[in-house]
Amino acid sequence: MNWYDFDWVDAFTDRPFGGNGCAVVHGGAGLPAETCMSFVRETSLVECTFTGPSDVADLKVRYFLASREIPFAGHPTIATVAALAARGFIDKTDLVLETGAGLVPIRISGDEIEMTQVAPQFGALVHAEQVARVIGLPPEAIVSPPQMVSTGLPFCITVLRDRAALEAARLDVAALTRMAAGLGYDGSDMLEPFLVTLEGATEAGDTFARLLLAPPSPPEDPFTGSATGAMAAYLWHHGLMAKDTFIAEQGHGMGRPGQARVTRLGPPEAMTGIKVAGQGYVLMRGQVQLPG
Repeated sequence: MNWYDFDWVDAFTDRPFGGNGCAVVHGGAGLPAETCMSFVRETSLVECTFTGPSDVADLKVRYFLASREIPFAGHPTIATVAALAARGFIDKTDLVLETGAGLVPIRISGDEIEMTQVAPQFGALVHAEQVARVIGLPPEAIVSPPQMVSTGLPFCITVLRDRAALEAARLDVAALTRMAAGLGYDGSDMLEPFLVTLEGATEAGDTFARLLLAPPSPPEDPFTGSATGAMAAYLWHHGLMAKDTFIAEQGHGMGRPGQARVTRLGPPEAMTGIKVAGQGYVLMRGQVQLPG
């Protein structure tokens, strides 16, 4: 058993109790996976990160859900860099993180942290009727063909007709399991549809999104940075977003408003990466004793 310093950071927000929380365990990248997952379950957060030294980047970051390790996640990346900066562990404005999804460039500009997600990969189109059953809505509430898209982690991007449909969505876990199996995925993959409307939650926003989660994760994710990158790539790819940079919003219906600035690298037909930027608020810090 060893003691580890940790920071609890609210990401994609500039105030406490907004955005999405993540606990960053410094020096914990070598811990066993079961210890890391148990820690996530103990916090009741969606994800936590564990950092360590890297031979190929400035830092290695491992990302964990309550149920498994994942290669990359957006809001934990923002949280990790915010925690490092707050502790004075970063002495430059450009750095690179080693993740399971590859090397992730980071740029710090004042209070804003910008990560460059990898070039989008566009996967299978999913029948609107199938996704509609998963989210408890009529098929006509979906206005563009749902598609699997990844900028480091795959999501089923689903565009809804309006905010009323977004707010009415409810996750059917059994239907989600059937959809995942039909697409050739197993239970270790996060296929919950990332639901988005082409109107902001506030006047500042261009999109508003929700991500409903299956157990053992909490029922809903307040802000999902990796899915935001995939969603932005989908919108540009399908000609649904005219702006090269836009503001994505999420979490307002949960009382945890979050906001990100999203920028496209390359033309819509040949994107080379997606930049997702936001702030992080260090809410608390301390030590945790974990079995190695």
